[in-house]
Amino acid sequence: MYLAKQINMFRFKQFTIEQEHCAMKVGTDGTLLGAWADISHSERILDIGCGSGLIAIMAAQRSNADVIGIEIDCDAAHQAQENVMQCAWSDRIEIINCDIQKYHSDRLFDAIVSNPPFFKNSLKCPDNSRTTARHDDTLPCPTLMQCAKNLLADGGTLSVVIPSEMLGSWCDEALFKGLSARRITHVRTLPHKPSKRVLIEFVKGAHAKPVITEFILEDTLGNYSQEAKELLRDFYIKIE
Repeated sequence: MYLAKQINMFRFKQFTIEQEHCAMKVGTDGTLLGAWADISHSERILDIGCGSGLIAIMAAQRSNADVIGIEIDCDAAHQAQENVMQCAWSDRIEIINCDIQKYHSDRLFDAIVSNPPFFKNSLKCPDNSRTTARHDDTLPCPTLMQCAKNLLADGGTLSVVIPSEMLGSWCDEALFKGLSARRITHVRTLPHKPSKRVLIEFVKGAHAKPVITEFILEDTLGNYSQEAKELLRDFYIKIE
C-alpha cells in the first residue's frame, strides 16, 4: 500500500505526475493526505517537502487557494515545477527550491500539508536524494512543528501522514509548540489489518479533544472500500 511502484509517470483523472527525477514516487500516503486534508476555507496553502508536486497540485484542484510547495532537493523541485506547468491550476501554484528552515513569508498560511520523511536509525541509501526523502535528518518532527508554528495563522492547520507508532510523540511535540491534534484518522489497508499509518490534523492556538476515526482502504476482496471511493474518486482513474 505505502510503497510506490517504480514508474516514471502516474496519471490521475485531471493531471499527470512525472517522477523520473524524484527520489520518492507517488504512493498511497501522499494521495490519501492530499485528499483528506481539510483545506475548504483556505486562501493560502503550504506544502512542505512537496517532492513531485503531487499534494500541492491536489490542493489546488480541491480549492481556490494559492499554493506554495517547498522542496529541498533540486531535481525534485525542478520536476515539481514541470508537473505544475502542465496542470490546469499552474497560475495558483508556486514551487520553491529551498530548506524550509530558511524560508520566510510576509503572509501567514491557513493550512500546511506535509508527507514528511520519518525513517529513523535505519540503513541509509547511497542515493543522497532518496535518503533525504525517506529519513528525518533534514525535517525531524520538532523542526516541522516549529516551522508550522512560525508560518501558520492562528487557527491554521497542519495536516500530516506518519507511521501509527509515532502518533504519541508527534502529538506531544505539537503541544509543546502550541499546536494540538483536532482530527486523527487511523488508516488500515484491510479490515483485519492493524493501522500502519495515521492522518493527523493539528490546529494552531486552539485546544480541543480530537475527533478519532478509522479509514479502511480495501475490502477483503481487494476492492476499494466505499469510503476510499468517496475520498479518492476525484483523483484515481480506476474509481468511478
